[in-house]
Amino acid sequence: MSYNQDCVTMRSMPFWCVGNTLSDPFGGQVLNKMDSAEVAQIIADAVREGYVEATSYHDDDLIPWDPACPEDDLDASSAAYKKLREIKAILDAAGVSVNASICSLHGHKMFRDGGLCNPDPEIRCLARLKVERTLRIGQFFGARHYVYWVARDGFEVPVVTKWNQVYDWLAEELNHVYDYIRQQGMTNYLGATIEPKPNEPRGQMFLPTSGHAVGFIYGKLKHPEFWGVNPELLQHESMALMNAVMTVGYLCSMDKLKFLHFGSQIKAQFDNDFPPLIGPEGLKETVMMFHALNQIGWKGVVEFDCHMLRAEGDPENETASRRQFIVNCSMALEMALKLARRIQPPQPDVSQSAADLVSILQMCALEVNPKRGRT
Repeated sequence: MSYNQDCVTMRSMPFWCVGNTLSDPFGGQVLNKMDSAEVAQIIADAVREGYVEATSYHDDDLIPWDPACPEDDLDASSAAYKKLREIKAILDAAGVSVNASICSLHGHKMFRDGGLCNPDPEIRCLARLKVERTLRIGQFFGARHYVYWVARDGFEVPVVTKWNQVYDWLAEELNHVYDYIRQQGMTNYLGATIEPKPNEPRGQMFLPTSGHAVGFIYGKLKHPEFWGVNPELLQHESMALMNAVMTVGYLCSMDKLKFLHFGSQIKAQFDNDFPPLIGPEGLKETVMMFHALNQIGWKGVVEFDCHMLRAEGDPENETASRRQFIVNCSMALEMALKLARRIQPPQPDVSQSAADLVSILQMCALEVNPKRGRT
């Protein structure tokens, strides 16, 4: 299936967005946890209806993880093996592509002090096995990317952090991702990405921004050509008062923008994960982000990474509210692309302020006479 609208080749709606129960630190879940096969069916229906073309997942979104059974995905008698095949049948029947396979190294309590950067070597070993399992699941689904989300690889207390080791631990494990893919003949993977985040769930992350991620790729990884970045914009870098337009411009200049995670955010707040264009700010930044991508000539997958507002979760109509969330996300992307398409190159003889105002006139299809009202 294709989409191919301006800079966007394909739209992806992940399992974690659709299946979100809308809990937060101050309130329990609004919606019930949905079986992963039911989530797959909602995504499959959205593909059939033309709202998206692809999906992604964390391994834990699909099947539970038992550290005592790190290869249950290979055991034909296991519940995990059977559930993966049930999900694949649903996705395949609707022609759903899989963009990314992501290992959850944040949910299990053993990873409370990190996954690949945990100071306990036994936990790092278990994290590696979980990553290998996620890579195998991705091979089964034909995923195009493996994603390292920084998860809990960070710190609250710097004095106890092994600063002379943490980045070497991380490099060792991400180099192992490449080696394992090659050793196992996993030809489905076009590459792997780092998804940076400045804070939350940890107080500080070891790879907080896209610039940190690119520097780490070139400075520490054996195969930097295989690795890129998938920034979450507007959210993650807006949390640190960064600008999405600058981020995509920089990543494209470094040829490291593999794909884009997309949502909305209030700057300098916790991770809002608002749906695209939703909330009190971010419209202009979002449109200018796509305008920049069009200008650069980048083309790639835009993957929604957000959830519906807690107020919109309907316990009486859980499936319907989840379906409407997908519709809203797709509508927002269409709006942003249409608004970006309206913006024309500024005239060379106008000031920066005037050029900015003219772009807003174009974006909003307005006609304004600044002389109106003169006598």
